[in-house]
Amino acid sequence: MKNTLAAVLLTLAVCGCSAAKQDLIGTWVEPIPSMPGHTQGFSLQDGGKASSVNMATLVYDGWKVQDGNLILNGKSIGNGQTISFTETMKIDKLNENELVLSNNGVTRHYTRQE
Repeated sequence: MKNTLAAVLLTLAVCGCSAAKQDLIGTWVEPIPSMPGHTQGFSLQDGGKASSVNMATLVYDGWKVQDGNLILNGKSIGNGQTISFTETMKIDKLNENELVLSNNGVTRHYTRQE
C-alpha cells in the first residue's frame, strides 16, 4: 500500500499531475454515517469541473491536484446565504476503485461509483 502511494506521488512530481488527474476522474462516494444504504460524495470531470453527489447544500464546482493533495472548490448553500470554499485533502491512497483522503486528523474512504 505504501508503495502505491509512493508511485502516485512520484507520478505527480514527474508527470505534472496528469496521470493522477486521469486516475481521479469519475464519481467517488462514501456512506452517509446516519443513513445506512445511502451515499454522498463528488464527481470529478475532465477539465477541472466537479459536482456534488447527494449533497444539496455543499455544491462542488471545481477541482485540481497539487502537491499530493486533492483541492475541491465550491459553495456552501444554507440559511439564505452562499459561501465559497476551498477544501484541501491529502491523497493517502488511490487505486482503480478506492480513494482515501485525509485532512486535520479526519480520514475519509471513498469508492468509485459505476
